[in-house]
Amino acid sequence: MTWIHPLSAEVEETADVLGGKAHGLVVLRRLGLPVPPGFVIGTEACRAYLRTGRLPHGLTTELACAVKELEAATHRELGGSERPLAVSVRSGGKVSMPGMMSTVLNLGLTSRATAALAEERGEPRFALDSRLRFLTSFASQVVGVGEESLASVDRASAGRNGDPSALESAIRHVERLVHEQSGEPVPEDAARQLELAVAAVFSSWDTPRAKTYRALHDIPGDLGTAVTVQAMVFGNRDGRSGTGVAFSRDPNTGEHVPFGEVLFGRQGEDVVSGSSLTGPLHELADREPAVWSRLLSALDQLEEHYRDACYVEFTFEAGELWILQVRPGRFVGRAAVRVAVDLAEAGTIGRDEALLRVSPQHLAQVRTPRIAAIDPRDVFTRGLGASPGVAVGRVATTADSAARLAAGGPVVLLRPETSPLDMHGLAVATGVVTARGGPTSHAAVVARAMGKPAVVGATGLTVDAADGCVRAGGRTLPEGTLIAVDGTGGEVVVGEPRIVAAATDPHLHRLLDWADDVVSGADRNRDERERLAAAQAVLRDADQGTPR
Repeated sequence: MTWIHPLSAEVEETADVLGGKAHGLVVLRRLGLPVPPGFVIGTEACRAYLRTGRLPHGLTTELACAVKELEAATHRELGGSERPLAVSVRSGGKVSMPGMMSTVLNLGLTSRATAALAEERGEPRFALDSRLRFLTSFASQVVGVGEESLASVDRASAGRNGDPSALESAIRHVERLVHEQSGEPVPEDAARQLELAVAAVFSSWDTPRAKTYRALHDIPGDLGTAVTVQAMVFGNRDGRSGTGVAFSRDPNTGEHVPFGEVLFGRQGEDVVSGSSLTGPLHELADREPAVWSRLLSALDQLEEHYRDACYVEFTFEAGELWILQVRPGRFVGRAAVRVAVDLAEAGTIGRDEALLRVSPQHLAQVRTPRIAAIDPRDVFTRGLGASPGVAVGRVATTADSAARLAAGGPVVLLRPETSPLDMHGLAVATGVVTARGGPTSHAAVVARAMGKPAVVGATGLTVDAADGCVRAGGRTLPEGTLIAVDGTGGEVVVGEPRIVAAATDPHLHRLLDWADDVVSGADRNRDERERLAAAQAVLRDADQGTPR
């Protein structure tokens, strides 16, 4: 059994074996786009691990060989005292489950490797920041140190541009937490770090949050996850480095304009977690025009390949772009309709395929409801609309309270930011609001995938879970207060305002005209979803040999 596969253009295995993330990286390689070197441990290894609780026979040997090949490709040594190599260890099932499983970054930055990195780059602060990032992810994802214990570390490291001594103190604190939790120090053997991280990623397939996500999205529980190991690209290296996420089209409207966020001098976890204040993607054009140009070119290539809107995660180090993940955009509602229609009209796909790409359920979200004219006195706070629609429900300040209050009616989950640990609350909430994060943060991505209105980056909002209340603009609302959320305009309103439907969508009109052309004697007065479903039935019958 060969457990490990290279990330190369020649790899022929499917996403069933490589996982969707690694399969996307192979596509990137074939297109000649910049991908950090690495390898992937296939999904069968995860299934074997879940059966026995141990890494399968032969994997440790293959892992050592794969690391040697990666060291040769990068001219670096994992955990080495000269030209040290650090790697990312990421999950990746056949079907994307954003944020639901474990990730460990900067792995291999042992004490001596951190010192070597500081000497090589001439920047102790950068090396210490990277070491602290490794330790916090190792502590939470591998050892199981709780978020509450690490929260003070996050606050202490928020001013990462300050005195390196503050980072050294935070490092020692996390090392103590690991020792207290596990009874053992953080391994100084980088190979051992990697084995533990791989086992942690495998185990994360069966966490409650991952199971909840799979149940909500009808993902089989026996698929398992692959593990992708790649050389680190350091977005936190300097002012010409950073990280971001990008859609080739706006996921809220489907408009053909690049959409996303960028964060300079930081790593990808800071963007997707929603814990940091990001900037709009187009800031790249001014600060790093070469990176911007290469990113736009990559998005065009990927749309041409997938014949669909695409999503990418990227990092740039010292002005050099690297793409870390790609997948089709998977838009819903109005955005899904517009992308299908626009691609058909551009000749990228046929009209029949456009009809089959849009689910009848998407049509329920096309005429996006909005809150009608609002009295300013009723506006509790404002943020960024991240998932369109209007949600009305009672305030819940934690995932647990959302699950409890949902038994009595709709709830809106308000959090500083969301994480995978909030999945059970997101599942029952009718809408979500976060004080931090941007339109590609965890809260935004999960809400859009679930078709739930979301407002993020409501910077005036304070969530006090201990007292069970939220505060903004000098007002305090206890849990259970009725509010409404407009995921388009970004308003959070006290009470239940008047809601109006958006105007008829011209792209929907065109799609339904095509649907009626497919169905002989179509009744154009029928419900929109019935018209689309009837056309899809005819097209599927035709694929099976039934004449139209």
